[in-house]
Amino acid sequence: MKAFEEQLDRLVALGYPAMLGCSAGEFREHLDGLRAHVSAEAPGLDVAEGTVAYVLVVNCAAAPVAKTLPLVVRDGRAAIERLFPRKPDFFRPAPSLAIPSGHAYLLLDVDRGNSSLNAVPKDARARIAAEGRMPLTIEEGVALLTQYPEFLQPNHCFMMLGSRGDDKRVPALWLSGKQPKLGWCWEGNPHTWLGFASCSGRSPGVAIPG
Repeated sequence: MKAFEEQLDRLVALGYPAMLGCSAGEFREHLDGLRAHVSAEAPGLDVAEGTVAYVLVVNCAAAPVAKTLPLVVRDGRAAIERLFPRKPDFFRPAPSLAIPSGHAYLLLDVDRGNSSLNAVPKDARARIAAEGRMPLTIEEGVALLTQYPEFLQPNHCFMMLGSRGDDKRVPALWLSGKQPKLGWCWEGNPHTWLGFASCSGRSPGVAIPG
């Protein structure tokens, strides 16, 4: 479970405990409960395939995307937000996803969406559902890059169909001048360099009393 420890260490090093108003010890103690959902034989990160067995997601009001996105750093370049004229909180998780309650959970069996590059969002959504999988939210995409910024590769980036507003914009994470960027694309437009990130499930959440 080395990867679990490494992910937890990274969140502590980036200041997540202070963000949530708790000590590093309390943060570790409560998130450690998620370890039960991790297999010791879980495969590690595969950058080429764009897959990873699990990712720790901190998802609560105290850790909004506006605070967590700048903590994503790839090759010395911090992620930027370019959602104008929208803001990150315009995009909300789809109710059908049943995002776990609490402060944190595990995203399971994550796939960047290599096989869905250049697909139209509507078609990609149907394909993800047919495979028994679920699309990622913005918060989950940021959590993924927080741990593995190299998940973004030239011509292999991803949209997040799990977060939508009341228009036809679809949020996406891609590289712009080698810098991670959170932006959006129109629902009807395919892109050769954007797939659709998905997961097979989410663990129950854990809460940090406070």
